[in-house]
Amino acid sequence: MDIIFLRGLEIETTIGIYEWEREIKQVVIIDLEMATDIRQAAATDDIQHTVDYKSVAKRLIAFVEESEFFLVETLAEKITGIVLDEFSVPWVKLCLNKKGAIRGASDVGIIIERGRRTDA
Repeated sequence: MDIIFLRGLEIETTIGIYEWEREIKQVVIIDLEMATDIRQAAATDDIQHTVDYKSVAKRLIAFVEESEFFLVETLAEKITGIVLDEFSVPWVKLCLNKKGAIRGASDVGIIIERGRRTDA
């Protein structure tokens, strides 16, 4: 399996449990890895046979900018669901960084991996 990645995507959103966090926009940083098979795209040189990372980025920017979740865990689950469902990848790994959330720490966030659910 091949991996298409998107790193360092910075998006402003409302995120956090404290009242002051509900009144401002904070930056979250997304690193995303998406499993796919690039062989047909490479053979045909046609973007229709691969994951269009620009389309993924635009979709996530639109979603995250409008979201108002309390927890990064919820935002992470929603993002991976969008990628799995709308871009038809079998597996995704997401690192969601809420930089500056903890004084003295350079980074804080969550890393999750999710695969496409199959009904057995």
